[in-house]
Amino acid sequence: MPEILEYIAKQNGVQLKTTSLCFPNYAIIDHLDSGKLQKLLEKQSFDYIIIQQGPSSQPLGKQMLLNDGAKVKKLCDKYNSKLGYYMVWPSVQYYYTFEKVIENHILAAQKNNALLFPVGVIWKDYNTHKDKESLYSYDDFHPSIAGSFLAALTIFHTLYPEKNLQQLQFKKYSNWVTDEDSFNLIIRLIEKN
Repeated sequence: MPEILEYIAKQNGVQLKTTSLCFPNYAIIDHLDSGKLQKLLEKQSFDYIIIQQGPSSQPLGKQMLLNDGAKVKKLCDKYNSKLGYYMVWPSVQYYYTFEKVIENHILAAQKNNALLFPVGVIWKDYNTHKDKESLYSYDDFHPSIAGSFLAALTIFHTLYPEKNLQQLQFKKYSNWVTDEDSFNLIIRLIEKN
């Protein structure tokens, strides 16, 4: 997804460089406890620190978003970075928890004075449309390549809302979204939110 984000930025005349600190089954607190985030911030400066963990629809996940996000916010303040929450989505099995996923991410971003990248909101809206390219991969949880494109474009649009997404040409992005109607729908939904 970060590579897609960099590609979108480049195509839109924006120089954007990402660094990923991603490990399987890590929550925000795991990054803090390992110390890798702190070491990275000591070596490099970042305009934005975007945090993400599992769907966090349950009370424990909500508290982790709020409390551990507040700890990352202190680091952001110390290193002059802006905190952002990457709102995710639930698995197909737990789709009924989607409203809590959205609610908890919105609350955490508000409480910690952070940006919100509303990927989950757009994901949910997209799934109300029939016969579109799937955002889920084979495991019904992680994103397909189209889902990763939706996430990257949502993040890009949140960072650069002045950029007109209607000017994006399907052919330049067809490696990630193979259906043009799905591509156009993603753009419409992102611009609407």
